[in-house]
Amino acid sequence: MGRPLERGIEASTEFDVEGRLLTDVGGSLPSSVLSTPGMIAMMERAAAMLVRPLLNDGQATVGFEVCIKHVASAREGERCVASARLDEIVDERKLRFSVEVRNEQGRTLGIGTHERRIIPTTSA
Repeated sequence: MGRPLERGIEASTEFDVEGRLLTDVGGSLPSSVLSTPGMIAMMERAAAMLVRPLLNDGQATVGFEVCIKHVASAREGERCVASARLDEIVDERKLRFSVEVRNEQGRTLGIGTHERRIIPTTSA
């Protein structure tokens, strides 16, 4: 473990709205947009990658709760940024994050909270 897990650490990752992140809502939209599950996946990834290098050998995190509002759309091909900030550590294993996705212009597309739990990856 390089540095300890501590409240307030944060990180962002850029991504393009493409592939599995898209939906056209069963053909009801004229063009594809960032899906809610795709947006949440990028939020979860940002949180997981934030803490991954700080975990001990034999540890990983798994997501177990999301509370997200999807407030604006992003069209296919747009560049976006998913951000995560570690807000709370409970019992040295439960991690609570603030998460957000913004487009290149800085408009908030989604915002909320996400919780992950540190689990062992090897059996004792």
